[in-house]
Formats: sequence, C-alpha cells, structure tokens
Amino acid sequence: MNAKRRLVLAGLAAASLIVLAVAPLLGPSPLFGSAEVLREIRIPRVLLAFLAGGGLAGAGMTFQALFRNPLASPFTLGVSSGAAFGAALAIKLGLTFTLLGVSSISLAAFAGALGSLFLVYGIGSARPGLGPSVMLLAGVAVSFFFSSLLLLVQYLSGFSDATRIVRWLMGGLETVGYGGVLDLLPFTLGGAAVVFLHARELNLLSLGDELALSRGVRAARVRTTLFVAATLMVGGVVSVCGPIGFVGMMAPHLARLLVGSEHRHLAPASFLMGGIFLVICDAAGRVVIAPAEIPVGVVTALPGGPFFIWLLLRRSSPGRVMA
Repeated sequence: MNAKRRLVLAGLAAASLIVLAVAPLLGPSPLFGSAEVLREIRIPRVLLAFLAGGGLAGAGMTFQALFRNPLASPFTLGVSSGAAFGAALAIKLGLTFTLLGVSSISLAAFAGALGSLFLVYGIGSARPGLGPSVMLLAGVAVSFFFSSLLLLVQYLSGFSDATRIVRWLMGGLETVGYGGVLDLLPFTLGGAAVVFLHARELNLLSLGDELALSRGVRAARVRTTLFVAATLMVGGVVSVCGPIGFVGMMAPHLARLLVGSEHRHLAPASFLMGGIFLVICDAAGRVVIAPAEIPVGVVTALPGGPFFIWLLLRRSSPGRVMA
C-alpha cells in the first residue's frame, strides 16, 4: 500500500512539472509568446498560482484534521470575510503606502485574515471542554460578522472604491515579475514544512485529543502550532492573491481519494493537488473568453459549489465517516 501511495505521489509530482511547463504557454496571445512575456508575466503567474493553491490546500487539510470535519476550510472559518474587510477598509480609507514592497491593501488583507482566524481560535479556546465543532461554528459566526462590516464599507464607499472592492473579492493572480512569488514563498513553504513535520501528530489529533494524549502528544501545543502555521499560509495567500475559495476544501479531498488519510502521504499530495488545480483554473480563466479574463476566484467557485453539495450528501449517507 505504501508503494502504491508513493507511486501516486510520484505521479502527482510529474503532473505538477507538466502543468508548470505547459501553463505559461497558454493565453490570449500566440502559443509561443515573446521571451519577455513568458519570463516576466506568464511564468511568475503560474508559479504564484501553484504556491497559492498548494498553500490553500495544505491549510485546508490541516483544518480538516484539527477540527475533524471534512467541511472545514480556510474560508468556512471566516478568513475570506476577514481579509475582504481589511482590504475594503484600506481601499475606503485611501491607504496607498507600501512596506517592504508590500502594498497597504495586501497588508490590511493579511491583518484581517489573521485577525479573523485568531478570533475564531480565541472563541473556541475560551473555555475548557469546547470541542472542534464549537470552533467551526465560531468561524461561521465570525464570517457573518465581517461580511456585515464589509457590506457597510461598500455601502459607504463611492462608485470607484466599491468597484475596486468587488474586483478584489474575485481573487486574482495578475503579477509582473517575481515580487509576488517571493512575497508568498516563505509563508507557503514555511507553513508546509511545519505541517509535514507534524504529520504523525495530525494523524492522532484527527482521531481525538484523548488518543493523542495517550500516545504522548501535547495536544494543545501541537494544535496551536499547526493552527498558526495554517493561518500564516492562508494569510499570505489572501494578502497577495485575494480570496480564492474552495481550493482549500476540494484539493485535500481529491488527494484523500488518491492516497488515503495517512498525513505523511496526504500532506504532500494535498499541496501538489492544490497547486495543479489552481494553475489549471487560472489557465482556463485566461483561455475561455480570451482576450478577456475570468478572475480565478470565479473559476474555482464554479466547481466548488457542486463539490460542496456532493460532499454534504456523501457525508450524510448512512455509515459514512471521514476517512
């Protein structure tokens, strides 16, 4: 079985290389564009999509294990609405500064994403004995709260600012040069490294804190470490690319169908699956109505809604539990 899983992982790695090689050649211009277009626009965009997809998928897999719920994802926990509120507030206030090459809108989105997730974690940890389901419900409540604040900011904004806010909410991977890739790289790779190193602990935590404690795992400390790592991955992605929904929910489940629930295999498979999925979605958004583009957040939402419904039905079928 382990040999089969390793073979699947090798196949995903090979598929990743193929997608990374082919995707820059796709777009509204001729197949083989100029070297400058490939070097400064297409290749950075594809790398950014792969890192963002991998980070969202890795974070989604981590949250699903920590909360023991297949519906948990970075965006059901309120990160999307928190980041959107932060970015919308920055646009409304006209903040235009940069810090270490990062725009004020990205910084505000990052702060909103972190604030929402840590608020969820604080609510879920307020009293001993509150289970993962309570934290998931807290995420839904926080999401509604920030969504209300976002609507208020949009209502008070002028037409130009409101249009910018709506466009940002659709997510995007537009980039020139490798600045966005380098900004996202430490968040994604750093968070992924922490998750990979705690694969054994994730296996035990996904079965319950009691079992994890009986096997010598410091459940509270490990849970906090993994939550912070996943939060930083999501915050980094949202600050650079905006909110891109459903990747963190879909990719881990697709990877789980291929390699099972053992996190030593599931973690790298989820990362690779998320990267492949988002690169393909971005390429589709660039090609379908070329020379115009469909925002990548819209493309991921199209299969995301039906997938969510399928997951609910599969989850509620008799005898079905999360693998």
